[in-house]
Amino acid sequence: MATESQRPPVIDYEGSDYQDTFWEQGGRAYEDQVETVALRRLLPASGRQLLEIGAGAGRNTPRYHGFERVVLLDYSRTQLRQAQERLRDQERYTYVAGDAYQLPFAPGQFDAATMIRTLHHMVAPQRALEQVSNILLPGGTFILEYANKQNLKAILRYALRRQAWSPFSLDPVEFAVLNFDFHPRAVRDWLRLSGLDIQRQLTVSHFRMGFFKRRVPLRLLVAMDSLAQLTGDWWQLSPSVFLRARKIGKEAASPYRGVVFRCPECGHDPLEEGEGSLTCSNCARQWPVNDGVYDFTGK
Repeated sequence: MATESQRPPVIDYEGSDYQDTFWEQGGRAYEDQVETVALRRLLPASGRQLLEIGAGAGRNTPRYHGFERVVLLDYSRTQLRQAQERLRDQERYTYVAGDAYQLPFAPGQFDAATMIRTLHHMVAPQRALEQVSNILLPGGTFILEYANKQNLKAILRYALRRQAWSPFSLDPVEFAVLNFDFHPRAVRDWLRLSGLDIQRQLTVSHFRMGFFKRRVPLRLLVAMDSLAQLTGDWWQLSPSVFLRARKIGKEAASPYRGVVFRCPECGHDPLEEGEGSLTCSNCARQWPVNDGVYDFTGK
């Protein structure tokens, strides 16, 4: 397993009011609704167990209503506390504070996973996608959203020499600290190398500009974006891309009942559940469980 010094840096929303300032008060109703449309088109109608990576305060979690159990994973305990308040601690939800580069779950137990507005914080995106592939069952579904560097606005700015970086290169562009835009072909290559086969792509948030949001009624703007999303398998020119991928392999039922945790320190599973903690019988590391949140961050 990777040592602490070998693990990529993680952006931490601990103590952040991101849900309130960015989504609820930030004028993002358009973005929220078009993402709802994309998820509705890509998600399986039902399933046993879904892992939501980068769940934050649970904005998307109610949209996974077809699944018997949803596991919310985020690096921030603050965000997970907000999710608990939002979701009223329903029994079908499990809250886990952990690192997407070192997922604390036994392999091959989820039949679906999502990663929405999370990959753009990854300095090592392929490593994170390999972790996703590892925890999925063969035939399992993965819904990914990523920030697209080859969007129309970036192409126009580059053509007019108003930005230095090329939207056509495969290299990620870091537009702020630990905030990256990726080239669609690079993302497709990472997925393929991780054993994930793309089935469908949708282009999303075509009209993410103040000009449109101020002048076009929200309902019409969402309808326009909904139609434009259908071009995603032909080209990707929007700032956001959603896709559905399938874990390569013959479909199989999970060998586990419920959520089975794996030690992110040494890779051993299962962990032994005690009062207020999980213990690894291999390396003796203990991981706390506080107020319904399984904490694997080591913070």
